[in-house]
Amino acid sequence: MRTFPLLLLCALPFAAGAQTLTEAEALRLGLARAEVHDLERGTRALAEAEVIAAGAWPNPTLDVERERMRTTPRGIDETWKLAQTFELSGRRGLRIEAAERRVEAAGAQNAARREELAAEIRRRFHAALHAQQLVKATEAWLGRFLLIESRIEKQVGAGEISGYDRRRLARERQTAAARLALDQARLLRERERLGALTGRPVEALAAPLPPPALPALEQSLARLGQRPELQRLAHRIEAAELERRAAARGGLPDVTLGVGARRSDDGFKVDRGALVSLSVPLPLFDRQQAGARRAAAEALTARAELDLARLRTEGELRGLHRQTERLTAAAADYRAQAGAAAPELLRIAEAAWQGGESTLLELLDAYRGALDTETTALDLEWQARAARIDYDLLTGSTPE
Repeated sequence: MRTFPLLLLCALPFAAGAQTLTEAEALRLGLARAEVHDLERGTRALAEAEVIAAGAWPNPTLDVERERMRTTPRGIDETWKLAQTFELSGRRGLRIEAAERRVEAAGAQNAARREELAAEIRRRFHAALHAQQLVKATEAWLGRFLLIESRIEKQVGAGEISGYDRRRLARERQTAAARLALDQARLLRERERLGALTGRPVEALAAPLPPPALPALEQSLARLGQRPELQRLAHRIEAAELERRAAARGGLPDVTLGVGARRSDDGFKVDRGALVSLSVPLPLFDRQQAGARRAAAEALTARAELDLARLRTEGELRGLHRQTERLTAAAADYRAQAGAAAPELLRIAEAAWQGGESTLLELLDAYRGALDTETTALDLEWQARAARIDYDLLTGSTPE
Protein backbone atom coordinates (compact mmCIF):
# COMPACT_ATOMS: atom_id res chain seq x y z
CA MET A 1 0.00 0.00 0.00
CA ARG A 2 2.82 2.44 0.79
CA THR A 3 4.14 2.29 -2.79
CA PHE A 4 1.22 4.39 -4.01
CA PRO A 5 2.61 7.86 -3.26
CA LEU A 6 5.91 6.87 -4.88
CA LEU A 7 4.13 5.92 -8.10
CA LEU A 8 2.32 9.24 -8.21
CA LEU A 9 5.53 11.15 -7.57
CA CYS A 10 7.13 9.39 -10.54
CA ALA A 11 4.32 10.74 -12.71
CA LEU A 12 4.66 14.35 -11.61
CA PRO A 13 7.39 15.35 -14.12
CA PHE A 14 5.00 14.50 -16.93
CA ALA A 15 2.31 16.86 -15.75
CA ALA A 16 3.74 19.78 -13.79
CA GLY A 17 6.48 22.36 -14.03
CA ALA A 18 7.02 21.87 -17.78
CA GLN A 19 7.33 24.51 -20.47
CA THR A 20 4.50 24.03 -22.96
CA LEU A 21 4.97 23.85 -26.72
CA THR A 22 2.18 24.70 -29.16
CA GLU A 23 1.69 23.25 -32.63
CA ALA A 24 2.40 26.61 -34.29
CA GLU A 25 5.63 27.00 -32.32
CA ALA A 26 6.72 23.46 -33.20
CA LEU A 27 6.17 24.23 -36.89
CA ARG A 28 8.05 27.52 -36.63
CA LEU A 29 11.03 25.86 -34.96
CA GLY A 30 11.11 22.87 -37.31
CA LEU A 31 10.80 24.85 -40.54
CA ALA A 32 13.29 27.52 -39.45
CA ARG A 33 16.18 25.09 -38.95
CA ALA A 34 19.35 25.88 -40.85
CA GLU A 35 19.43 22.39 -42.36
CA VAL A 36 16.05 22.98 -44.02
CA HIS A 37 17.16 26.27 -45.56
CA ASP A 38 20.50 24.80 -46.66
CA LEU A 39 18.71 21.93 -48.41
CA GLU A 40 16.40 24.35 -50.21
CA ARG A 41 19.24 26.65 -51.23
CA GLY A 42 21.31 23.72 -52.46
CA THR A 43 18.45 22.33 -54.56
CA ARG A 44 17.80 25.71 -56.15
CA ALA A 45 21.50 26.44 -56.67
CA LEU A 46 21.91 23.20 -58.60
CA ALA A 47 19.11 24.18 -60.95
CA GLU A 48 20.44 27.73 -61.32
CA ALA A 49 23.85 26.32 -62.27
CA GLU A 50 22.17 24.65 -65.25
CA VAL A 51 20.86 28.05 -66.37
CA ILE A 52 24.40 29.41 -66.29
CA ALA A 53 25.66 26.40 -68.22
CA ALA A 54 22.91 26.72 -70.83
CA GLY A 55 23.60 30.41 -71.36
CA ALA A 56 27.39 30.23 -71.50
CA TRP A 57 29.03 30.95 -74.84
CA PRO A 58 31.62 28.45 -76.07
CA ASN A 59 35.15 29.56 -75.33
CA PRO A 60 37.14 31.06 -78.21
CA THR A 61 40.11 29.10 -79.48
CA LEU A 62 43.59 30.44 -80.26
CA ASP A 63 45.69 28.52 -82.79
CA VAL A 64 49.39 29.30 -83.22
CA GLU A 65 51.60 27.56 -85.79
CA ARG A 66 55.32 28.04 -86.42
CA GLU A 67 57.00 26.13 -89.22
CA ARG A 68 60.59 26.27 -90.47
CA MET A 69 60.88 26.40 -94.28
CA ARG A 70 62.73 23.65 -96.06
CA THR A 71 63.91 25.91 -98.88
CA THR A 72 66.13 28.01 -96.66
CA PRO A 73 67.67 27.28 -93.28
CA ARG A 74 66.55 30.61 -91.85
CA GLY A 75 63.04 30.56 -93.30
CA ILE A 76 60.13 30.67 -90.84
CA ASP A 77 56.40 30.55 -91.49
CA GLU A 78 54.17 31.70 -88.53
CA THR A 79 50.37 31.70 -88.30
CA TRP A 80 48.03 32.61 -85.46
CA LYS A 81 44.25 32.55 -85.52
CA LEU A 82 41.52 33.44 -82.98
CA ALA A 83 38.22 31.57 -83.63
CA GLN A 84 34.77 31.90 -82.05
CA THR A 85 31.69 29.73 -82.60
CA PHE A 86 28.37 31.53 -83.06
CA GLU A 87 24.97 29.93 -82.76
CA LEU A 88 22.47 31.08 -85.36
CA SER A 89 19.73 28.51 -84.74
CA GLY A 90 18.34 29.94 -81.47
CA ARG A 91 18.94 26.69 -79.57
CA ARG A 92 20.82 28.54 -76.82
CA GLY A 93 17.85 30.74 -75.97
CA LEU A 94 15.48 27.77 -75.84
CA ARG A 95 17.85 25.84 -73.58
CA ILE A 96 18.11 28.84 -71.26
CA GLU A 97 14.31 28.93 -71.02
CA ALA A 98 14.22 25.19 -70.37
CA ALA A 99 16.79 25.54 -67.57
CA GLU A 100 14.75 28.38 -66.06
CA ARG A 101 11.69 26.12 -66.01
CA ARG A 102 13.76 23.56 -64.13
CA VAL A 103 14.62 26.26 -61.59
CA GLU A 104 10.89 26.77 -61.10
CA ALA A 105 10.51 23.00 -60.78
CA ALA A 106 13.21 23.01 -58.10
CA GLY A 107 11.30 25.73 -56.26
CA ALA A 108 8.15 23.60 -56.40
CA GLN A 109 10.16 20.63 -55.14
CA ASN A 110 11.36 22.72 -52.20
CA ALA A 111 7.78 23.75 -51.45
CA ALA A 112 6.62 20.12 -51.56
CA ARG A 113 9.48 19.08 -49.27
CA ARG A 114 8.57 21.87 -46.83
CA GLU A 115 4.93 20.75 -46.76
CA GLU A 116 6.01 17.15 -46.14
CA LEU A 117 8.23 18.29 -43.26
CA ALA A 118 5.40 20.39 -41.81
CA ALA A 119 3.08 17.39 -41.96
CA GLU A 120 5.70 15.20 -40.26
CA ILE A 121 6.16 17.76 -37.49
CA ARG A 122 2.39 17.91 -36.98
CA ARG A 123 2.13 14.11 -36.86
CA ARG A 124 4.91 13.90 -34.28
CA PHE A 125 3.37 16.76 -32.27
CA HIS A 126 -0.08 15.20 -32.06
CA ALA A 127 1.33 11.72 -31.46
CA ALA A 128 3.16 13.16 -28.45
CA LEU A 129 0.01 15.05 -27.42
CA HIS A 130 -2.01 11.83 -27.64
CA ALA A 131 0.58 10.03 -25.49
CA GLN A 132 0.59 12.91 -23.00
CA GLN A 133 -3.17 12.76 -22.58
CA LEU A 134 -3.07 8.97 -22.20
CA VAL A 135 -0.56 9.43 -19.38
CA LYS A 136 -2.86 11.96 -17.76
CA ALA A 137 -5.82 9.56 -17.99
CA THR A 138 -3.79 6.67 -16.56
CA GLU A 139 -2.52 8.87 -13.73
CA ALA A 140 -6.11 9.71 -12.86
CA TRP A 141 -6.94 6.00 -12.82
CA LEU A 142 -3.97 5.30 -10.59
CA GLY A 143 -4.82 8.22 -8.32
CA ARG A 144 -8.26 6.82 -7.54
CA PHE A 145 -6.59 3.98 -5.66
CA LEU A 146 -5.47 6.47 -2.99
CA LEU A 147 -9.07 7.01 -1.94
CA ILE A 148 -9.73 3.28 -1.89
CA GLU A 149 -6.54 2.61 0.03
CA SER A 150 -7.42 4.95 2.90
CA ARG A 151 -10.80 3.33 3.34
CA ILE A 152 -9.56 -0.22 2.84
CA GLU A 153 -7.09 0.19 5.70
CA LYS A 154 -9.98 0.94 8.07
CA GLN A 155 -11.95 -2.04 6.83
CA VAL A 156 -8.92 -4.33 7.17
CA GLY A 157 -8.57 -3.30 10.81
CA ALA A 158 -12.23 -4.01 11.43
CA GLY A 159 -12.12 -7.31 9.56
CA GLU A 160 -14.70 -6.15 7.06
CA ILE A 161 -12.73 -7.00 3.91
CA SER A 162 -11.68 -10.39 2.62
CA GLY A 163 -8.19 -11.44 1.70
CA TYR A 164 -9.30 -11.92 -1.90
CA ASP A 165 -10.42 -8.32 -2.15
CA ARG A 166 -7.09 -7.14 -0.77
CA ARG A 167 -5.17 -9.24 -3.30
CA ARG A 168 -7.44 -8.08 -6.11
CA LEU A 169 -6.83 -4.46 -5.15
CA ALA A 170 -3.07 -5.08 -5.12
CA ARG A 171 -3.21 -6.66 -8.56
CA GLU A 172 -5.31 -3.80 -9.91
CA ARG A 173 -2.79 -1.33 -8.54
CA GLN A 174 0.08 -3.22 -10.18
CA THR A 175 -1.79 -3.24 -13.49
CA ALA A 176 -2.33 0.51 -13.26
CA ALA A 177 1.35 1.09 -12.47
CA ALA A 178 2.45 -1.09 -15.41
CA ARG A 179 0.08 0.66 -17.81
CA LEU A 180 1.32 4.04 -16.63
CA ALA A 181 4.92 2.96 -17.23
CA LEU A 182 4.04 1.91 -20.80
CA ASP A 183 2.27 5.20 -21.50
CA GLN A 184 5.13 7.21 -20.01
CA ALA A 185 7.68 5.30 -22.09
CA ARG A 186 5.75 6.03 -25.27
CA LEU A 187 5.43 9.69 -24.29
CA LEU A 188 9.19 9.94 -23.75
CA ARG A 189 9.83 8.44 -27.18
CA GLU A 190 7.35 10.73 -28.94
CA ARG A 191 8.86 13.76 -27.23
CA GLU A 192 12.32 12.82 -28.42
CA ARG A 193 11.09 12.28 -31.97
CA LEU A 194 9.41 15.67 -31.96
CA GLY A 195 12.46 17.30 -30.39
CA ALA A 196 14.65 15.91 -33.17
CA LEU A 197 12.52 17.80 -35.71
CA THR A 198 12.19 21.05 -33.77
CA GLY A 199 15.75 21.16 -32.46
CA ARG A 200 14.54 21.85 -28.93
CA PRO A 201 13.80 19.56 -25.97
CA VAL A 202 10.08 18.97 -25.59
CA GLU A 203 8.60 18.97 -22.09
CA ALA A 204 4.85 19.51 -22.40
CA LEU A 205 2.39 20.17 -25.22
CA ALA A 206 -0.66 22.39 -25.33
CA ALA A 207 -3.20 22.01 -28.15
CA PRO A 208 -6.59 20.43 -28.82
CA LEU A 209 -6.30 16.87 -30.05
CA PRO A 210 -9.58 16.76 -32.04
CA PRO A 211 -9.27 18.39 -35.49
CA PRO A 212 -11.27 21.47 -36.53
CA ALA A 213 -14.13 21.31 -38.99
CA LEU A 214 -13.29 20.47 -42.59
CA PRO A 215 -13.65 23.00 -45.42
CA ALA A 216 -16.02 22.23 -48.27
CA LEU A 217 -14.79 19.43 -50.51
CA GLU A 218 -15.29 21.39 -53.74
CA GLN A 219 -13.23 24.22 -52.33
CA SER A 220 -10.38 21.82 -51.59
CA LEU A 221 -10.65 20.18 -55.02
CA ALA A 222 -10.30 23.59 -56.66
CA ARG A 223 -6.94 24.06 -54.94
CA LEU A 224 -5.41 20.81 -56.15
CA GLY A 225 -3.73 22.50 -59.10
CA GLN A 226 -1.69 24.59 -56.65
CA ARG A 227 -0.03 21.53 -55.13
CA PRO A 228 3.77 21.89 -55.43
CA GLU A 229 4.17 18.33 -56.68
CA LEU A 230 1.77 18.95 -59.57
CA GLN A 231 3.43 22.28 -60.34
CA ARG A 232 6.82 20.57 -60.40
CA LEU A 233 5.59 18.10 -63.02
CA ALA A 234 4.07 20.93 -65.07
CA HIS A 235 7.40 22.77 -65.07
CA ARG A 236 9.15 19.57 -66.13
CA ILE A 237 6.80 19.29 -69.11
CA GLU A 238 7.52 22.88 -70.13
CA ALA A 239 11.28 22.35 -69.84
CA ALA A 240 11.16 19.15 -71.88
CA GLU A 241 9.10 20.82 -74.62
CA LEU A 242 11.61 23.66 -74.86
CA GLU A 243 14.49 21.21 -75.06
CA ARG A 244 12.67 19.27 -77.77
CA ARG A 245 12.24 22.47 -79.78
CA ALA A 246 15.92 23.25 -79.33
CA ALA A 247 16.96 19.77 -80.47
CA ALA A 248 14.63 20.01 -83.47
CA ARG A 249 16.84 22.81 -84.79
CA GLY A 250 19.80 20.46 -85.01
CA GLY A 251 19.78 20.83 -88.80
CA LEU A 252 20.90 24.46 -88.45
CA PRO A 253 24.64 24.27 -87.80
CA ASP A 254 26.75 26.59 -85.70
CA VAL A 255 29.21 28.87 -87.49
CA THR A 256 32.81 29.28 -86.40
CA LEU A 257 34.49 32.51 -87.48
CA GLY A 258 38.24 32.96 -87.21
CA VAL A 259 40.55 35.95 -87.71
CA GLY A 260 44.32 36.08 -87.53
CA ALA A 261 47.58 36.89 -89.27
CA ARG A 262 50.32 35.12 -91.15
CA ARG A 263 54.01 35.96 -91.28
CA SER A 264 56.50 34.41 -93.66
CA ASP A 265 60.28 35.09 -93.42
CA ASP A 266 62.65 33.35 -95.86
CA GLY A 267 65.74 35.12 -94.54
CA PHE A 268 65.72 37.80 -97.23
CA LYS A 269 62.17 39.12 -97.26
CA VAL A 270 59.27 39.19 -94.76
CA ASP A 271 55.67 38.81 -95.95
CA ARG A 272 52.69 39.57 -93.70
CA GLY A 273 49.01 39.10 -94.33
CA ALA A 274 45.58 38.89 -92.67
CA LEU A 275 43.76 35.61 -92.21
CA VAL A 276 39.97 35.05 -92.10
CA SER A 277 38.33 31.65 -91.79
CA LEU A 278 34.77 30.39 -91.76
CA SER A 279 33.88 26.89 -90.55
CA VAL A 280 30.42 25.34 -90.88
CA PRO A 281 29.77 21.68 -89.93
CA LEU A 282 27.60 19.79 -92.36
CA PRO A 283 24.66 18.19 -90.48
CA LEU A 284 24.58 15.04 -92.54
CA PHE A 285 24.55 12.42 -89.78
CA ASP A 286 24.04 14.08 -86.38
CA ARG A 287 21.10 16.46 -86.42
CA GLN A 288 20.28 16.09 -82.68
CA GLN A 289 17.81 13.30 -83.41
CA ALA A 290 18.61 11.56 -80.13
CA GLY A 291 18.23 14.77 -78.13
CA ALA A 292 14.88 15.52 -79.72
CA ARG A 293 13.55 12.05 -79.00
CA ARG A 294 14.90 12.11 -75.48
CA ALA A 295 13.21 15.43 -74.76
CA ALA A 296 9.94 14.27 -76.34
CA ALA A 297 10.02 11.10 -74.25
CA GLU A 298 10.65 13.11 -71.08
CA ALA A 299 7.73 15.42 -71.89
CA LEU A 300 5.48 12.42 -72.56
CA THR A 301 6.52 10.76 -69.30
CA ALA A 302 6.07 13.91 -67.23
CA ARG A 303 2.66 14.59 -68.81
CA ALA A 304 1.51 11.05 -68.01
CA GLU A 305 2.84 11.38 -64.46
CA LEU A 306 0.98 14.66 -64.07
CA ASP A 307 -2.32 13.19 -65.30
CA LEU A 308 -1.97 10.15 -63.04
CA ALA A 309 -0.97 12.32 -60.08
CA ARG A 310 -4.05 14.50 -60.57
CA LEU A 311 -6.37 11.50 -60.69
CA ARG A 312 -4.70 9.83 -57.73
CA THR A 313 -4.65 13.03 -55.68
CA GLU A 314 -8.30 13.77 -56.37
CA GLY A 315 -9.33 10.28 -55.31
CA GLU A 316 -7.12 10.44 -52.23
CA LEU A 317 -8.58 13.82 -51.30
CA ARG A 318 -12.16 12.61 -51.61
CA GLY A 319 -11.35 9.55 -49.51
CA LEU A 320 -9.55 11.56 -46.85
CA HIS A 321 -12.41 14.03 -46.69
CA ARG A 322 -14.89 11.25 -45.96
CA GLN A 323 -12.56 9.52 -43.51
CA THR A 324 -11.73 12.70 -41.61
CA GLU A 325 -15.36 13.79 -41.53
CA ARG A 326 -16.51 10.40 -40.24
CA LEU A 327 -13.78 10.07 -37.61
CA THR A 328 -14.25 13.63 -36.38
CA ALA A 329 -17.99 13.11 -36.00
CA ALA A 330 -17.48 9.74 -34.28
CA ALA A 331 -14.96 11.21 -31.84
CA ALA A 332 -17.25 14.14 -31.01
CA ASP A 333 -20.29 11.89 -30.54
CA TYR A 334 -18.40 9.44 -28.36
CA ARG A 335 -16.93 12.22 -26.23
CA ALA A 336 -20.35 13.87 -25.86
CA GLN A 337 -22.17 10.67 -24.92
CA ALA A 338 -19.92 8.05 -23.33
CA GLY A 339 -17.33 10.54 -22.10
CA ALA A 340 -19.88 12.86 -20.55
CA ALA A 341 -21.61 9.99 -18.77
CA ALA A 342 -18.41 8.57 -17.25
CA PRO A 343 -18.13 11.01 -14.27
CA GLU A 344 -21.73 10.36 -13.25
CA LEU A 345 -21.23 6.60 -13.47
CA LEU A 346 -18.14 6.88 -11.26
CA ARG A 347 -20.02 8.96 -8.73
CA ILE A 348 -22.80 6.37 -8.57
CA ALA A 349 -20.33 3.49 -8.25
CA GLU A 350 -18.38 5.20 -5.43
CA ALA A 351 -21.57 6.09 -3.57
CA ALA A 352 -22.84 2.52 -3.87
CA TRP A 353 -19.55 1.10 -2.57
CA GLN A 354 -19.38 3.54 0.34
CA GLY A 355 -22.98 2.68 1.24
CA GLY A 356 -22.28 -1.02 1.16
CA GLU A 357 -24.57 -1.60 -1.80
CA SER A 358 -21.81 -2.91 -4.08
CA THR A 359 -18.53 -4.77 -3.75
CA LEU A 360 -14.97 -3.55 -4.21
CA LEU A 361 -14.73 -5.53 -7.43
CA GLU A 362 -17.68 -3.63 -8.88
CA LEU A 363 -16.01 -0.34 -7.99
CA LEU A 364 -12.74 -1.40 -9.60
CA ASP A 365 -14.67 -2.44 -12.69
CA ALA A 366 -16.26 1.02 -12.83
CA TYR A 367 -12.82 2.64 -12.59
CA ARG A 368 -11.47 0.48 -15.40
CA GLY A 369 -14.52 1.25 -17.53
CA ALA A 370 -13.94 4.99 -17.07
CA LEU A 371 -10.34 4.62 -18.18
CA ASP A 372 -11.35 2.57 -21.23
CA THR A 373 -13.91 5.22 -22.15
CA GLU A 374 -11.31 8.00 -21.97
CA THR A 375 -8.66 6.09 -23.92
CA THR A 376 -11.20 5.17 -26.62
CA ALA A 377 -12.17 8.84 -26.95
CA LEU A 378 -8.50 9.85 -27.19
CA ASP A 379 -7.79 7.16 -29.79
CA LEU A 380 -10.69 8.34 -31.94
CA GLU A 381 -9.53 11.96 -31.68
CA TRP A 382 -5.97 11.00 -32.58
CA GLN A 383 -7.10 9.02 -35.63
CA ALA A 384 -9.27 11.93 -36.74
CA ARG A 385 -6.35 14.34 -36.29
CA ALA A 386 -3.98 12.07 -38.25
CA ALA A 387 -6.44 11.91 -41.15
CA ARG A 388 -6.85 15.68 -41.05
CA ILE A 389 -3.07 16.18 -41.25
CA ASP A 390 -2.96 14.01 -44.37
CA TYR A 391 -5.88 15.99 -45.79
CA ASP A 392 -4.12 19.30 -45.11
CA LEU A 393 -0.99 17.96 -46.80
CA LEU A 394 -2.91 17.27 -50.00
CA THR A 395 -4.57 20.68 -49.99
CA GLY A 396 -1.45 22.58 -48.96
CA SER A 397 -3.06 23.87 -45.76
CA THR A 398 -0.83 24.42 -42.73
CA PRO A 399 -2.17 25.94 -39.49
CA GLU A 400 -0.68 29.24 -38.41
